[in-house]
Amino acid sequence: MTSLGSWKKPSFLKPGDTIIAISPSGAIKDTSVVEKAIEIVRSQGYNLELSKHWNTQYGYLAGTDEQRREDLLEAFKNPNCKAIISVRGGYGAARLLEEKDWETVFNNNPKWLIGFSDITSLLWKLAKVNIFSIHGPVLTTLVQEPEWSLKRFFNYLQGDILAPLEGKGWGNGQGTGCLLPANLTVATHILGTSLQPSLNHIILAIEDVGEPPYSIDRMLTQWRLLGAFSGVKGIALGRFSGSKGPANSWTVEEVLSDRLGDLGIPIVSELPFGHDGVNAILPVGMTVKLDGDRGSLEFINN
Repeated sequence: MTSLGSWKKPSFLKPGDTIIAISPSGAIKDTSVVEKAIEIVRSQGYNLELSKHWNTQYGYLAGTDEQRREDLLEAFKNPNCKAIISVRGGYGAARLLEEKDWETVFNNNPKWLIGFSDITSLLWKLAKVNIFSIHGPVLTTLVQEPEWSLKRFFNYLQGDILAPLEGKGWGNGQGTGCLLPANLTVATHILGTSLQPSLNHIILAIEDVGEPPYSIDRMLTQWRLLGAFSGVKGIALGRFSGSKGPANSWTVEEVLSDRLGDLGIPIVSELPFGHDGVNAILPVGMTVKLDGDRGSLEFINN
């Protein structure tokens, strides 16, 4: 990331535009939920196409690296494609980025990429070259979104402004920076690699699922030991669902407070994004203001 104003924003969509669904990570478990999600997208007036290998299976992956890489490349190079949405998360997206000059591909073909969880790898690679993307539902979770979240999602794709999100403020005033959302586990494994964007002057937004409190502690401690929080201007905390530990365990809320509460930066928790619940979209790269006193996340350069 270079500065708050130097990001490339793909063109917003209009009815009739084509969205391509790809499976860059895990194999599909339930095609019926995908069919319902396709109906939702098409009901908004978009032409949704499935990539060649969207329902392929190769162990726990949605096809070989070559097959998944081919679908990602073809979607970005397709001149008729205006946005790319992931079918699901799981695991495997980072494997696609080991080879090929993706920075050139992304710079020459900027378009919206939508997803979360394991898709963090792709969102962060785009962030490294200052291209907007969207941390938001994948096809297999789209059907779970409440009406207000779906409306917010599709309205933003056409260029509408985003209203602030409200959570629980931890104090320390306000911070402004580029929004960088992530799944904590995926992001932690990216730290120090060629996929990691700059962490300076950002508002970090993190969530996770199924990680016990001690695991959250271990990951946040790694960030601290690396000095990764030194340039962060604020932290937006989403849902950390399914986080259960042994009988003597801290809760995940206690771990987050213990590992983040002394950073001296604005923090807002209980924001509506992440797994197992509403997953309000967060545009990666947008300038935002996080208010730790009021408990709000405000989107500035809509």
